[in-house]
Amino acid sequence: MGLYSLIPTPAIPTPDAAPASPAPLDGMPGPALDAHLFRRIVTFAADEADRPLTAALGLDRAALERLVSRHLPEMRAHLRALPPDSSPGEDAIEEADLRALLLEHRAGTAEEEVWLAAIVARRSLGTNHLWQDMGFADRQELSAMFRRHFPALVALNGGDMKWKKFFYRQLCSREGFLLCKSPNCESCDDYAACFDGEPGEALRR
Repeated sequence: MGLYSLIPTPAIPTPDAAPASPAPLDGMPGPALDAHLFRRIVTFAADEADRPLTAALGLDRAALERLVSRHLPEMRAHLRALPPDSSPGEDAIEEADLRALLLEHRAGTAEEEVWLAAIVARRSLGTNHLWQDMGFADRQELSAMFRRHFPALVALNGGDMKWKKFFYRQLCSREGFLLCKSPNCESCDDYAACFDGEPGEALRR
């Protein structure tokens, strides 16, 4: 199931959900913010029992090793636990297009942006809000990630549309079609479904 067929539904809160982080993320130094966000992402994805970490994140082993060595050296055990032949697996139909969309709006040339483009594209295939499927404590962490590494994409999403809805709209528009019932968002009966926040609890496995 992918973005072209997926209309995300709010996650059911879990009783042992992690508390939201009180840290003022935009005030954190860039490398510290990266480490914080990657720790959330990798820790959450590593708990998926049905696929290796490379497939959960859409990264090949070499990229994952560089990510962990640079930002999460304390998590090298996750690399040792990987099967020797672990790989990202096959892309869903829209993953390459979504990676391209993200990289067109990247902040610079940091390798972190390449990793995050792959991770966001893979995690967007989940059924919860994107911030939940990324393993973040709240939507503010997702917003901090986009502001740091994809600020032009944040500007393009000026109305703060839910990110999966926004990606769906952008990819459909690039293919030359738009399935929205209304010619503009303001007059659409489904406005709340696209813009009314992304409430919910952080997910834990």
